[in-house]
Amino acid sequence: MAGGLPGRLLLRRENPGKASFLELFFDLAFIFALTRLSRALLDDPSLTGGFQVSLMLAALWWVWFVTAWSADWFDPRAPLIVALLLWVMFGGLLMAAAVPKAFDGHALVFAVAYVAIHLGRGAILIPALRGHPLQVRSLRVAIWFGISGVLWVVGAVVAPAREVLWALALVLEYLLARLRWPFPRLGRSTWPELQVNGRHLSERYQQIFIIALGELILISGVTYSQSGMDQDSTLAFALAFATAVALARLYLVPAGARLATRIEADGPPGSKVTLKAGYLHLVMIAGVLSTSVAMEMTIDDPGGNDTGQLALGVIGPALFLTARIHLAAVVDGSRPWARLIGVPAIVVAGLATVKLPQLVNSAAVAGVLLLIVLVDGMPGLRGYARQISGRDGSDQRRHGERPDA
Repeated sequence: MAGGLPGRLLLRRENPGKASFLELFFDLAFIFALTRLSRALLDDPSLTGGFQVSLMLAALWWVWFVTAWSADWFDPRAPLIVALLLWVMFGGLLMAAAVPKAFDGHALVFAVAYVAIHLGRGAILIPALRGHPLQVRSLRVAIWFGISGVLWVVGAVVAPAREVLWALALVLEYLLARLRWPFPRLGRSTWPELQVNGRHLSERYQQIFIIALGELILISGVTYSQSGMDQDSTLAFALAFATAVALARLYLVPAGARLATRIEADGPPGSKVTLKAGYLHLVMIAGVLSTSVAMEMTIDDPGGNDTGQLALGVIGPALFLTARIHLAAVVDGSRPWARLIGVPAIVVAGLATVKLPQLVNSAAVAGVLLLIVLVDGMPGLRGYARQISGRDGSDQRRHGERPDA
């Protein structure tokens, strides 16, 4: 088996798990997608616009997640895997390009590109894995993507039902992953078949989150350079930077270094963490995207008072914090109390500044985030937090980990 094609495609489990150059190159498509999504949300920050952007983000994220998960199993240097990643990247670029009119004239481009990515992955891997147990796993996944693909294409053609059918397709795909893609006579994937290299996937999560923060900084910088660069715009730009720094710090600490260990846990726990982390990262990136658009609106018009900016400026950080709290619970069962208080505090800050200029609203939200970072960084308060959560750090030392790493 090792000398056949499957043996040449599969990556050894003892591989250090570093992301390959081709995977980082693939992320360029996601950078483009985030800029298109932020533009679409800026053009229509209403509930309908927000829902449509959420659907497109969930679809693009699923492309990224399934690709990152697949890349963990296969050697990125193999010509067939190179071709596969390039295929997915090109499809992702087509989807991103169609984002501005994905619910209008370019719906078919978005849907067909999405379906082609997933079915093309199966068309490449299934024949190549002939005789290997993973062939059946790829077959199950491809069959279900073919079924959900009908909903995508029909939704693209039937405009009145587009949002409903695309939302149904996404719910089906996300749920099937959690159920391990069961199919009659083919069974469902076993937990060992879903086991991944925790170091590789946790590194990929960090990289894609940094890309999302990079989009916030990029859009803020572009908007600021196109503004009058007056005092208020400069202050708004500084708040955008401070917000990005706070989000980065809150993402990495605590438990940021322990995600890899949890993913690599044997059996169902590790595989379940892989999926949960994927879902939670989608929510965190959605929060960053919303925050990015809110900061862009603030820099463009610091003295304005737009309800869309207020909603996005509050929802974005609240979404991020909520998902980050859940990720900490998944990783080590911790309950970061400062962040738990921070979520309602952000909502209160937004309500308190609802009639004030949006610069004030952005400053209030950024202030709450920075305060959470400050509290997290106080050793005495961290020790108190461990006591009230039932953790004293000794369990970390027993596992060779540094407390609050």
